[in-house]
Amino acid sequence: MRWDNLTGDGDRDGRAAGPVALFGADAVVTRTFDTPEFRGITFHEVRARSIVNRVPGASRMPFEWTVNPYRGCSHACVYCFARKTHSYLDLDTGADFDSQIVVKTNAPELLRRELGAPRWSGAHIAMGTNVDCYQRAEGRYRLMPGIIEALRDRANPFSILTKGTLILRDLPLLREAAEVTDVGISVSVGFTDPALWRTVEPGTPSPAARLHAVRTLTDAGIECGVLMAPVIPFLGDAPEQLRETVRAVAASGATSVTPLVLHLRPGAREWFTAWLGRHHPHLVGRYERMYGQGSYAPTWYQRRITRQVHELAAEFGIGPGGRTGARPGPVPERPAAGPDPSATPGPTQLSLL
Repeated sequence: MRWDNLTGDGDRDGRAAGPVALFGADAVVTRTFDTPEFRGITFHEVRARSIVNRVPGASRMPFEWTVNPYRGCSHACVYCFARKTHSYLDLDTGADFDSQIVVKTNAPELLRRELGAPRWSGAHIAMGTNVDCYQRAEGRYRLMPGIIEALRDRANPFSILTKGTLILRDLPLLREAAEVTDVGISVSVGFTDPALWRTVEPGTPSPAARLHAVRTLTDAGIECGVLMAPVIPFLGDAPEQLRETVRAVAASGATSVTPLVLHLRPGAREWFTAWLGRHHPHLVGRYERMYGQGSYAPTWYQRRITRQVHELAAEFGIGPGGRTGARPGPVPERPAAGPDPSATPGPTQLSLL
């Protein structure tokens, strides 16, 4: 594994500086735990040198700063766009991404220090935008309580995107933070089909469990939206599947629903394609045609899904004209929708989570 080549730019006061290693090999402790929950997973505990990361200027992310206490994710979602990041460690983007988890054990104390730096402006910080900060490892390492406390104490706005029901453990802290700053919570539920969930998201809580978490959060006064992601072509996009998912989202009390069609960037593309060949070989050709021009589905298809979800959301009373929208939160990168003469214009996109 390589560690020293992982670098960030700038010092912790926000001034320009040369590249610095994010952590070094001399600071790595590798552990395994022989328990059913963590069997087959290796944890690499590191003392990070930075924790607040600036999103590259070329990115289309709707936020500028992120905090990621983990690298790699035991959710093992076959489509995860963050898989490519493991290649920087000389690890593969498939099984290693699912089972070799980097844990930044000093994340809470480091964040508290960086938030207190003279040059820090108090900008919004997004979490869960690379890998899930409430994956199974969080149950052991408990980094998020200290992270939320640091943000709360500085009244620094933040958002969390997660598939993990472990977020409910930190509900009291989230309520305290929401009293002093803007807090946006989004839960990712792309579909409710149990068979599809077991094969494409094997390490996650079930969609039903995630929607129960949404209900618990909203009942506690924490606005929570649902990122309906990913909508998987030919496997999770049938009209009855979309209807059932939006119906369940509305029943959970979510304040908004935002569809996002599957995108397959390098790293994720290869792993997903191999999975597709094993489980649905008859779809390989259709995917090659749909994603032959790049990482994203055609604009006409994205617009069609958005329109269908819009119409269903209006029917079930969620989104514009329904419940109040959630505060802005993290949404993974999506393509800019350019003109498409073959597509019929649909309603405006639902408010981002």
